Amino acid sequence: MPRRYFVLLGWLSAFAPLSMDMYLPALPALGREFGAPAADVQLTLTACLIGLAVGQLVAGPLSDRLGRKIPLLTGLAVYALASLACAVANNVEVLIGMRLLQGLAGAAGIVIARAIVRDLYEGVTAVRVLTILMMINGLAPILAPLVGGELLRFGTWRLAFHVLSLIGVGLLAATWRFPESLPAERRRASAFANFGLVLRDRVFLGYTLACALAFAALFGYISASPFVLQNVYGLSAQQFSYAFAANALTLVVFGQVNGMLVKRVRAVVLLRAGLGVTLLGGLLLLTAVLGGLGLGAVLPALALVVGSMGVIFPNLTVLAMADHGATAGTASAVLGTVQYIVGAAAVPLVGLAGDHTALPMAIVVASLAAAAVAAYTLTLRPRVSPA
Repeated sequence: MPRRYFVLLGWLSAFAPLSMDMYLPALPALGREFGAPAADVQLTLTACLIGLAVGQLVAGPLSDRLGRKIPLLTGLAVYALASLACAVANNVEVLIGMRLLQGLAGAAGIVIARAIVRDLYEGVTAVRVLTILMMINGLAPILAPLVGGELLRFGTWRLAFHVLSLIGVGLLAATWRFPESLPAERRRASAFANFGLVLRDRVFLGYTLACALAFAALFGYISASPFVLQNVYGLSAQQFSYAFAANALTLVVFGQVNGMLVKRVRAVVLLRAGLGVTLLGGLLLLTAVLGGLGLGAVLPALALVVGSMGVIFPNLTVLAMADHGATAGTASAVLGTVQYIVGAAAVPLVGLAGDHTALPMAIVVASLAAAAVAAYTLTLRPRVSPA
């Protein structure tokens, strides 16, 4: 695959951080404009996550039936229009609805990018390719909040959605010439019959559950951090964007390390290490908050949680989809859907005690990290030979 296509696939798989992180610095200001409480504002995140989850269930199987390109182009076009609709929303309810549509459309990029990798690669090579995509993908949570923070200097939160619409148009133009990775003879006769094959695979479901819980720990941080870091620890919108980007940089660093180790260390061993780092970060975060240790202890703990995803996601994705080459789109859809549904459920939990305490975020992140380790240990460890 030419290098320019790696870059394109990386940005297609980055729709979640692009859609979430660019307007994170403006969440408190958005709530003030609409006169909405933090819990209602966070529903704009939940709606997009639900859309990303449900959309994958449609785009993935359709791509197994129609090929990868047509569903991908359709999703990109709708994403650009939905982002524009978000920019002109006149109340929080309309914004929530348009965010749902934005997520539904953006899901095509995420699920089909993974399926394309499975079409073309497998084994260690697939891990290396997904690691490259994760590092490209990792630029999105670094750049998006920085761009979002700077956009607030020139306009309101609406400007972020205008930029997202332009990104959708740009990716649509770039994808137009992307080659089809699933030839007609390998396509499935039925778009949705493959769900039974995937859902009967207990190993696949075990990996999916562990991935979903780890992602939910990450998203607990993402959804709570604008309020915690600005309202509790006193950062400005720009300072928050810098802190968020610094944490996101650890994902790229961990991904680079994963890419170097994957030739010599089995993917399952790297996955175990990544899950362990997530749990360590969650426990350190909870200790820092309960002990009142301040921002200097909170940020490194969060960096461990974020960085570990650069190891967990590529290895876990390849392990989960290893036996589903013929149904890569459907397997990718189930993997992503469960991931985003569980992540969406974490969002209201971090806002239950209001937006002036860090304790709910710490409890949610630590609990979900522990649950991810437990899910792997209970469902998968007995089936995987020691490395």
